[in-house]
Amino acid sequence: MITAVTTTAPQTAHPRRWLGLAVLVLAVSLVAIDATVLSLAIPSISETLRPSGTQLLWIGDSYSFVLAGLLVSMGALSDRIGRKKLLLIGSSAFGAASLLAAYAPTPGWLILARALLGVAGATIMPSTLSLIRGLFPDDRERATAIGIWGAGATAGAALGPLVGGALLEHFWWGSVFLLNLPVLALLLVLGAWLLPESRDPKPGRWDVLSVALSMAGVIAVVYAIKEAAAGSLAHWYVPTAFVLGSAALALFVRRQLRLPTPLLDVRLFRDRRFTAAALSSLCALIGLSGVIFFMSQYLQLIRGYQPLTAGIAELPAFAGAVIGGLLTARLARRAGTRATLTGGLLAMGLGIGVLGWVHQDSAYLLLGTAFLAVGAAEGVVYTLAADLVLTAAPADKAGAASAVSETAYELGTALGIALVGSVVTSIYAGALTVPAGADQAVAGQAKESIGGAVEAAHTLPAELGRPLLASAESAFVHGMNIAALLAAALLLAAAGAAWRLLRKR
Repeated sequence: MITAVTTTAPQTAHPRRWLGLAVLVLAVSLVAIDATVLSLAIPSISETLRPSGTQLLWIGDSYSFVLAGLLVSMGALSDRIGRKKLLLIGSSAFGAASLLAAYAPTPGWLILARALLGVAGATIMPSTLSLIRGLFPDDRERATAIGIWGAGATAGAALGPLVGGALLEHFWWGSVFLLNLPVLALLLVLGAWLLPESRDPKPGRWDVLSVALSMAGVIAVVYAIKEAAAGSLAHWYVPTAFVLGSAALALFVRRQLRLPTPLLDVRLFRDRRFTAAALSSLCALIGLSGVIFFMSQYLQLIRGYQPLTAGIAELPAFAGAVIGGLLTARLARRAGTRATLTGGLLAMGLGIGVLGWVHQDSAYLLLGTAFLAVGAAEGVVYTLAADLVLTAAPADKAGAASAVSETAYELGTALGIALVGSVVTSIYAGALTVPAGADQAVAGQAKESIGGAVEAAHTLPAELGRPLLASAESAFVHGMNIAALLAAALLLAAAGAAWRLLRKR
């Protein structure tokens, strides 16, 4: 645990462990970047592929939905077949899916490609954290390594928009996926050379029914929550999906308690540290991914920034994530795990809450300060939570335990886009006023998304286009403000829950 000051003798420490850590940071940063790099490309995709509002949300979150649904299964698989082997297999598949996404001709094709990227990403994420445990048997070294790893993960999520913005200044939107290929080639070469293999010596069989139940349950429940947030609760298939998904998860838990070698040892959640860590990661990523999703659109479509400028504007979140992740071990040793985790959640909630008062012409100093606070706090929360999860589990179950941390990460990313995006979209559509005389098809396009409204306004005469654009901007900012306040409330509630769970008994 990060708070530990005693050390164990690193008798089996790998001689190239720090170089191996660099490879693992490269891998986790790549997967994290891919979760957010598309945010600045949304306007370009809207113009080129013309997706509906619902398709636009699925393009954003299908990657994280599938990733979250498979992480536990892939974490357990890595314990069985070897963490290094699964990491290298997943990296190869990630490259193939990146090519498919880059040249997607339709919205449906892009959604499918993003889902396949999620399948490949699910083989990479849990392997990185579980390999750290084998590379760093010394407590203090492992705390530092997890801090660096956490900085890579959180910085990758924040760096995505900057990388995407730089590419979109010169190339088409598919270039954000082609960026993966040279990085993956480097990862495969260095990973095969520097990383040691590790696995559970007595893994038991990989229960296929548990895999199906976990994936079906997670995806169905998240889909139902997403659709309910978008205002579709009255449709029969939304509550049906929630009930079926909940039933699948209940059966999954029941089956894990009965299996001699479960896919996921759900008894780990009896450890209050483990539960607090998973909950904190989930809520922190809901806040971070939601902010990146709507602020990337706000900066480009409301403030008129070019993609690269918008990416630079979000740079404080990247810097904050790196600083927060690297300072986590020191903060936890001085203030304690409980105060550090709770303080990080509080700071993140306040930073997101500030965005509830942002307007079309708010000073950038306000935005930059909020980005810095959110990034730094998320870096602390995620890094500390990852360490708590990893140290609460037995060493031979590191893959499955770290998959819980990664599931919280990706599920939070998916829910952030789904919930925050659905709230913004729903409020935007309700608040938008289409000028009388505008064609019905144009009005429908404008109500789908802020990007659709901008495009529609350019096709109308000035006397109709200007008021439509003004109404669209006002409606979007109103939806963004409400969503930010709701996300802030969630983070503050998570801080209270973490404080309670980590109290001394």
